[in-house]
Amino acid sequence: MRPALFILLGSLIGACSPLTTFDRLVPKDRGGERVATDLAYGPDARQRLDVYAPQGKCTAPRPVVVFFYGGSWNSGTRRGYAFVGRALAARGFVTVVPDYRLVPEVRYPAFVEDGAAAVRWAAEHAGAYCGDGRSIVLMGHSAGAYIAAMLAVDPRWLKDARSAVKGLVGLAGPYDFAPFDVEASRAAFGQAPDPADTQPVTFAGAGDPPALLLYGTADTVVLPRNSEALAARLRAGGAAADTRAYPKLGHVGIVLALARPFRGRAPVLDDISTFVRQVTHGVPGTGVVHGTE
Repeated sequence: MRPALFILLGSLIGACSPLTTFDRLVPKDRGGERVATDLAYGPDARQRLDVYAPQGKCTAPRPVVVFFYGGSWNSGTRRGYAFVGRALAARGFVTVVPDYRLVPEVRYPAFVEDGAAAVRWAAEHAGAYCGDGRSIVLMGHSAGAYIAAMLAVDPRWLKDARSAVKGLVGLAGPYDFAPFDVEASRAAFGQAPDPADTQPVTFAGAGDPPALLLYGTADTVVLPRNSEALAARLRAGGAAADTRAYPKLGHVGIVLALARPFRGRAPVLDDISTFVRQVTHGVPGTGVVHGTE
């Protein structure tokens, strides 16, 4: 990568600039490609998704990762996360990246309901892209990790489709943040009659899928105690849960570590890939493809 571009990308991280700009500039993994875009999983304009898949011939169904981006439940677009979709696809996973409805147009639980609808879509339609709709890992960053966690641990949302969920990957997620003491959480959850009913830690326990909860030690936006609290609750109920702490990574840096120029900062992508393969029982088609374009 040219030095000037590396400096520019670094400045975007520091300024928390929109990831659409970052995504346009950053080199992508050539082993994964976007194979479908703007597919509807519901009637609202925000209920759309993109699909990424490994390049090459499909010889067997591949594990599916549904990735929810962050943005305080009030911002974000799937258009800024091609670098995530293609990185995961290059590791052998069919990857679904949905948009979802945002505050202030909606409040909790609308964005969780949208997440559930996107996962049901993946379970029903992933086969068209060589994905195994019975072998899904939920993944998210920040507010998106909250959505993924609620779908994984609270049976109200996915109902019968929950059996397809084989694992949860959370990056810097808020899982135990009631009472709501910041504006973003008040706007999204302040009208909920029972704050505890909105928290993943309330529901985590027996029967939940294995979880990998990742965070940076320098994260001051969503404190690492959230991941540790959810992991402890899962373990207490007999579910498998692992946490990984990455030194010096902040709240945005942990998701940007999935991009090629920043993978040297922490093995986030490697750790996620290993976990997905483990919980999907080594489904074929999970080879690593290196290279950029």
